[in-house]
Amino acid sequence: MSTLIRPLFSGAAYRGWTYALLGAVLSLPPLVVALVAAPPTWPAALRVVAFGLALCAVLVAMGLPRAARRGCVRSADRLLGAALPAPLESPASPWANRFRTSVYLAAHMTVGAAVTAMTCLSAFAALILPCVWLNGGGSVSAFGWTVPVEHGWRGLWTAVVSAGCLALGGYVAVGGAAALRPLAPVLLGHGPAERRAAAEEQLLVLAQKNRLAQELHDSIGHTLTASTIQAAVAAELMDSDPETARRALTSIEETSRAAMDDLDHVLGVLREGRSPTTPQHTLADLGPLVERVRHAGAGLSVETAGDLARIPATVSREAYRIVQEGLTNALRHGETAAISLRVGARDGWLEVELVNPVDATVRSRPGRTEWTDRTDRTDRTGRTDRTGRERGGHGLTGIAERVRLLRGEVSAGPADESGRPHWRLAARIPLRSAP
Repeated sequence: MSTLIRPLFSGAAYRGWTYALLGAVLSLPPLVVALVAAPPTWPAALRVVAFGLALCAVLVAMGLPRAARRGCVRSADRLLGAALPAPLESPASPWANRFRTSVYLAAHMTVGAAVTAMTCLSAFAALILPCVWLNGGGSVSAFGWTVPVEHGWRGLWTAVVSAGCLALGGYVAVGGAAALRPLAPVLLGHGPAERRAAAEEQLLVLAQKNRLAQELHDSIGHTLTASTIQAAVAAELMDSDPETARRALTSIEETSRAAMDDLDHVLGVLREGRSPTTPQHTLADLGPLVERVRHAGAGLSVETAGDLARIPATVSREAYRIVQEGLTNALRHGETAAISLRVGARDGWLEVELVNPVDATVRSRPGRTEWTDRTDRTDRTGRTDRTGRERGGHGLTGIAERVRLLRGEVSAGPADESGRPHWRLAARIPLRSAP
């Protein structure tokens, strides 16, 4: 019994009746226009044709505005619980979507008018029968039917019928919502063109988030590595050279503050879903990056060639991140005594080369050094961390992805220079074909 009664008192039943009432109200303008278009002085057949044509024309006109579809989707989501996606006006099929909206409006108006009429009649019957009984009995006539209501206990049946009429009105409201709910996704949901546009938009959002994650990895990874080395230098020189230790601590503060700014910016973009507006680092900011690395105690020599200021902005931003990640790896895994960086723009190409010495445990292959999956999964020197597990190589993977997206060439691996093992990272990026 509770299973039958509970739906009548749920919020969904009241929202469904409200949605039906909305459809009944919307049906009034097309009905009025159709009645005016078919005056009673015309022949019956002509009146029927004119009424039908006028009704269809008004329904189509009501579904044509883009706001009509948005309104239908919002009302169906809130009152029917349809969970429809927001409409995307794709240029491939805007008119098809508008005609689908007109068809849904016709169904909504028809069901809404029927539900409203049935519930109003049920409420009227539930009210009038007990009132007649309580007033001493009598007869109730409606639609050619006459129902006698006796006085006293013999008219007690009116209370049962009244409760049944109220239940009938509730079930009619629930049934009307149940009839419209499966139609909403078919007529108001995304069509093929919209689904394709939504999928493309989702891919763009995922690509943006992946790019921001890579930016965060590069920025925070570089900062943590440099700060760790500077903290070690400060701890070692605190007693013997306090001035140098103080400079190292100051550098830690500056780099940490910059990293916090980057972190706040990226998290804000991810949280709010907006596009980044903060200017990103380019090769024009190479000087401060080099100074931070040198403050960490590294011996870094830099050679530049060509006009780096004329490099396209996209290439310049990605090249800065490549250099930043390469220097971070050099500080983290290699020997920092003699790091060599060369950045040059010539003959339509931007060339970045970073070479730093490594210890004798570096893994090498006979012949030409290549970028391999093994390099991406392990430390650049092939070593493992203190837990015995291989270190992740997301930085090198990120470099490869950046260069590949810019249609460039990249190689990373061990190389022998001056009779001792080195690690060499080299990237060539075209300047004119960058996206």
